[in-house]
Amino acid sequence: MNTLFMHCRPGFEGEVCSEIAEHAARLNVSGYAKAKTGSACAEFVCTEDDGAQRLMHGQRFAELIFPRQWARGVFIDLPETDRISVILAHLQGFPLCGSLWLEMVDTNDGKELSNFCKKFEVHLRKALLNAGRLVDDPSKPRLLLTFKSGREVFMGLAESNNSAMWPMGIPRLKFPRDAPSRSTLKLEEAWHHFIPRDQWDERLHGDMTGVDLGAAPGGWTWQLVNRGMLVTAIDNGPMAESLMDTGLVQHLMADGFTFVPKQPVDWMVCDIVEKPARNAALLETWIGEGYCREAVVNLKLPMKQRYAEVKRLLERIEEGFKTRGIRVEIGCKQLYHDREEVTCHLRRLVDVKKPKRH
Repeated sequence: MNTLFMHCRPGFEGEVCSEIAEHAARLNVSGYAKAKTGSACAEFVCTEDDGAQRLMHGQRFAELIFPRQWARGVFIDLPETDRISVILAHLQGFPLCGSLWLEMVDTNDGKELSNFCKKFEVHLRKALLNAGRLVDDPSKPRLLLTFKSGREVFMGLAESNNSAMWPMGIPRLKFPRDAPSRSTLKLEEAWHHFIPRDQWDERLHGDMTGVDLGAAPGGWTWQLVNRGMLVTAIDNGPMAESLMDTGLVQHLMADGFTFVPKQPVDWMVCDIVEKPARNAALLETWIGEGYCREAVVNLKLPMKQRYAEVKRLLERIEEGFKTRGIRVEIGCKQLYHDREEVTCHLRRLVDVKKPKRH
C-alpha cells in the first residue's frame, strides 16, 4: 500500500503533483508524483512501504488545495466475472473498515461507470458485511474503491476525518430555484468546506451583516440573504428583483475595489473576475483593516505555474498579517464548483468591533 491516489479537476493534475511532492519532501517521505494530463487523478508512489500512510498522517487533507480526494492503497486487476471474490481476497491484507465508498474519476469515461458502481456497490456491501470486513464503526478507516474501468480498481484506505466529505470530493448540493445564478453553489460549497456544520448557527446567522463585492446578479448575495443577513451589494450591474424585494439588500453602484464600509461587517464575499494578485490584496485589506470578520474570495488562476502562484499569494497574505500583528485563519481550496480558480476563506481571530443590529 505504498501509493497515494488523488482525485482532482481535469487539467489540474500537474498542480496536484507539485503540491503533494512538496508535502512529501516536508515530511521526509521519499517517492515520486505522476499523472496523465486530463485524467482527473494523480498518484504519489512512495519508495517505502509505510510512506503513503506517513504522508496521510502528517498532512491534513482539508489543508490541501488541489486534491479533491485521496486514499492509500494498490491497483488490482479484476476479472470480467466474480469481481467480488477477487476484492475479498485482496482485502485480507487490509484492516477492517467502517464505511465503503465506490468512486470513479471525474472524466467522461469515469461518468460512464456511475451506473455500474451503483449496482455493484449493493452486492459488494452485502459481501463485505457477510465476510466481516465491513463494520459499523466510524473510527475505523474508510474503504475507497476507485474504478478506472470495470477491470481495474484502486483499493484504498482513508480516515473518515481526514479525507473528502463527499465521494470523489463532489458535493451533493441542489441548486436553489430562486437563486439568480448558479454561482450561488460556489459560496454554499465554500461554507461546507471551511466552516464546520455545527458552527453554522454561530457564524452564519440573521443578526449578521455582509458585503458582496461584484454582486450582480446576486448568486452569492442570495446565500447571505438566505441566512437572514443584511447585505450591501456592490456592483454597477443590475441585481435580481427577487433579492431586492426581500428588503435585506442595499444595492450600491460602485467599484468593488474602492468601496469601504462605513462600519465593520461580519462577512465580505467577492467573486470578481480580476487578476489574482489584486483580489488577494483586496482580501488582505478587508481582513487586515478590520472591515470584516470573515471573507470568501475567489482567486482566478493564471494559465501556467498555478500552484506556485497560489502559494506565493497565500504566503504574501500571511506575511502581511504578521506585519500587522493580527491572527488570521487562512484556508484555500479548489472547490468542485470552481473552474480556473481557487476559493480562499479568511477568518480574523481578533474581534472586529461593530455595533449591534437593531
